[in-house]
Amino acid sequence: MKILITGGCGFVGANLAIYLKKKKFRVSSLDNTVRLGSQYNLKLLKKNKIRNYKVNISDYNKVLQLPKFDLIIDCCAEAAVEISKKNIDEVINTNLLGTINILKKCKNDNTKIVFISSSRVYPIDEINKIIKKNLLKKDVKIKKLFNENSKLIGPRTIYGLTKLSSEMFIEEFAYAFNVKYIINRCGVLSGPLQFGKQDQGFVSLWIWKHLTKQKLQYIGYNGTGNQVRDVLHIDDFCGLIEIQINNLKKIYNKTFTVGGSNFSYISLKKLTKLCNEVTGNKLNITKNKKTSIYDIPYFKMNNNKVSKTYKWKPKKNINQIVNDTYEWMKKDYSKILKYFK
Repeated sequence: MKILITGGCGFVGANLAIYLKKKKFRVSSLDNTVRLGSQYNLKLLKKNKIRNYKVNISDYNKVLQLPKFDLIIDCCAEAAVEISKKNIDEVINTNLLGTINILKKCKNDNTKIVFISSSRVYPIDEINKIIKKNLLKKDVKIKKLFNENSKLIGPRTIYGLTKLSSEMFIEEFAYAFNVKYIINRCGVLSGPLQFGKQDQGFVSLWIWKHLTKQKLQYIGYNGTGNQVRDVLHIDDFCGLIEIQINNLKKIYNKTFTVGGSNFSYISLKKLTKLCNEVTGNKLNITKNKKTSIYDIPYFKMNNNKVSKTYKWKPKKNINQIVNDTYEWMKKDYSKILKYFK
């Protein structure tokens, strides 16, 4: 099977490309390599004999000129939610128009698509409803899990809107042109090769700051650090994608919520403690009490549907995610130093 991975020099794309190549798939990458860290991952792709097409996904003519593939895995995205308020055109061009370009190519070439969507498709108000303000003053157990049928009405961030709009276009192309698809609506993915930012890749960011003894802040919700996210190891996600590819002939046109769920999740405060233990460095973390309109206090995915469909469950918990990421950072410290800015 010939597979093209868009955003192939990004965190998810590079891990998927290398993983699937080792599984004997014929893998290529599409990435314009402008994002910080992409050059590091590009070298890894070359080492694994994976070709990268240096193409901007929003350039339809160039996308159309690419060779035919049996499957396109669309990982390409401008994923930082706060940046999506500032770079609106770039986010729309990459996340929405880019996916539409890929869909047109899928239509022309009779190619299947696996789309990597996001938990940010869910409305902020719906998430905030499950949290009372006083709950963030202490560590609490919250049972709510988001699934494929959770409500989708309301503002969700511009980034989240582009991902939800892309999902809808995929469904429309499936109906109108028989394009076969899988949509994976993912929570936080983390692990090696992730050059974390404050609102994107927070686990790798936290580890890096501890490793290098830099400043950190608990931002929002009175600076409590009690915000909770589920986190899925990238290896577990790659394993799921392999299973989905191998079952595409009989299981398609489905949307799945995919995450660490109740198996692997953490608060910022507990992540700090874990990073202390792993790195041996303790930071004095300051508080920024102001909460962004885009921030959410809690999120965990429901894996019931994807687990039942594919007999798949996450294997690596948050401790293993932190340890694996730390070991990669420590091993390649001098090579990746310039990409954490």
